[in-house]
Amino acid sequence: MARHIPRRRIRRALLAPVLAFGVTLGLTAAPAQAAAWHSCEQWGNTSLGGYTLYNNIWGRGAGAQCTWADSPASWGVWADHPGTGGIKSYPNAKKRLDRKISGLSSLSSDYRVTVPTTGAYNTAYDIWDTDYDYEVMLWMNHHGPVGPLGSPQGSATLGGHGWNVYKGRVTDPDGSYHDVFSFVRTSDSTSGTVDILPVLRWIRDVKGWWGDETIGDVQFGFEITSSPGGLEFLTRNLTVSAR
Repeated sequence: MARHIPRRRIRRALLAPVLAFGVTLGLTAAPAQAAAWHSCEQWGNTSLGGYTLYNNIWGRGAGAQCTWADSPASWGVWADHPGTGGIKSYPNAKKRLDRKISGLSSLSSDYRVTVPTTGAYNTAYDIWDTDYDYEVMLWMNHHGPVGPLGSPQGSATLGGHGWNVYKGRVTDPDGSYHDVFSFVRTSDSTSGTVDILPVLRWIRDVKGWWGDETIGDVQFGFEITSSPGGLEFLTRNLTVSAR
């Protein structure tokens, strides 16, 4: 199982001066034509079209990685992480909501990705409350020896998908903790629509694992454990819509 380490410390690091990560890669790590944004820096990030794009190399033993973007719906990652255990990175696009669950009438997302047939990774939404006390992960597909944190909690059909559900707890560097609720699709998908709000309501109303939380970050990206030799991950469509 790939141990999930909280990214709260990563958000804090984004407030510090950006550090170069490893060597700067050449054109092999860039898209075929010049992109609106391209970064090989560990915490490289930019704002595009109401979303924030992150390179986000945060795990131990990581290799080289570059992220490029033309828009939130057109971005990609080239990563060369060693074939060892432990999550190395989570390049992602983030939409900020700051909305209570009870104040949402809908929250949905369209996605379409192209992912490699080798390596170890998952393609996932990562949803946080504003206090970073709770994390909800929606695994749309995965490959290789990776798995969610925590213990199995059965299965559920929510938001147009069937899920295997897991619940765990992570101790953060400052000694606090946050709970992680992972929903792993029962069959891998590289495109479609997911209705996120029924998942959040199910956690609150059926399981009672949280209250009427204020949802802060809705992230979508690739949680990469290993990609030896260099692999490419592409997002070809992404929208996050809230009402």
